[in-house]
Amino acid sequence: MLRKLLIALAALPLIGAANPRTDPLDAIARDYVKLTLEAGEREPEYVDAYYGPSAWAADAKAHPRTVPQLIAAAHALRLRAEAIPAARLTAMTRPRRAFLVGQLKAAETRLAMHEGHKFSFDEEARGLFGLAPDLKPLSAYDPVLARIAALVPGDAPLWKRVDDYRNRFMIPTDKVEPVMRAAIAECRKRTVAHIPLPADETFTFELVKNKPWGGYNYYKGNDTSLIQVNTDLPVAIDRAVDLGCHEGYPGHHVYNVLLERNLARGRGWSEFTVYPLYSPQSFLAEGSANFGIELAFPGSERAAFEKAVLFPIAGFDPGQAARYDALGEAMQALAGARFTIARDYLDGRITRQQAIALTQKYSLVSEARALKSLDFDDHYRSYVINYGLGLDMVRAHVNGAGPSAEARWREMARILSGPTVPADLTTKGG
Repeated sequence: MLRKLLIALAALPLIGAANPRTDPLDAIARDYVKLTLEAGEREPEYVDAYYGPSAWAADAKAHPRTVPQLIAAAHALRLRAEAIPAARLTAMTRPRRAFLVGQLKAAETRLAMHEGHKFSFDEEARGLFGLAPDLKPLSAYDPVLARIAALVPGDAPLWKRVDDYRNRFMIPTDKVEPVMRAAIAECRKRTVAHIPLPADETFTFELVKNKPWGGYNYYKGNDTSLIQVNTDLPVAIDRAVDLGCHEGYPGHHVYNVLLERNLARGRGWSEFTVYPLYSPQSFLAEGSANFGIELAFPGSERAAFEKAVLFPIAGFDPGQAARYDALGEAMQALAGARFTIARDYLDGRITRQQAIALTQKYSLVSEARALKSLDFDDHYRSYVINYGLGLDMVRAHVNGAGPSAEARWREMARILSGPTVPADLTTKGG
């Protein structure tokens, strides 16, 4: 009996000693969450979502460290994570460490910006999101403008011709909500056919004003989101599917639901109870949300849905849907110009007025919409790369999973469900 008792006692961990079965990243993750919450007290927009222990949030609110202290703490945490011997990590915790290291590097960068440190656009993007884009010169988009000019002939400036045409398809104010709800419902139907979601997942929907963005998802935890659409400017009919997929299914809502279910709850990884906006996590979030549009509506399926469902709800002639969609598809080839303009503007190579004029020329929008675009750049700065470079890398990675739609959806679900970092997005999925 005594021998059995001694054997049993020997099997227990000593008080204060490390338990070899404990993930060495757990303590770092907890400190990272608390640091992120405190950073959110110094910059209110910093924390995009949090659904961890309420006591941690209360403590961060009551006793936030100074920004210099937070910078030092983030740096020290990153070094702690990098110093963990490889032998103590597993196939699953190695990517977990990479995720935490990237998030902590972003915290150092963003907090330094808060203190007044000036980075170039590319330096800022690398620090916050893990990489910088290789942007094309604006002249590379001139042939695209020539092709679009043939679709919308006339004597007025091209942006004016396109803007006048697209204004015919701005959703009437009283139809925005039913059009949006129909679009989100279709996005959801197509997503749940491939990605199982909890039975109780849901969202609430609101129309708002006075925001620098067009749409936003606020994840509330427990499989619930608030989706908002900004109506400062009229909403074009093709934005309904864009926003329904991007903010909802298989975009931000699904991404956060999967992280909460698989990592925060399923593995007890506390770092996934908080989402700092300016971090590599946003690169994957925005890139996958944009790619989710074409994943859910491949080929001509989007145009067919808009013609059959959304155009009638909005009161538009379905017979005009094909031409409108052809113009929208052609304009997609201009998307990269937006990022070149943002970089040149934020780095001071062009003035604000020049940026507005170039945005009108290469995004084919009115001055009011160009101003809205520049307002976003002023507010979010290098964050814009997540929409373009993020889309390109997620698209290449997911399409590399195989020729079948099921293989692509399976890979999309996999990268949304794990501690994926930008470096994981290779041209070959899996």
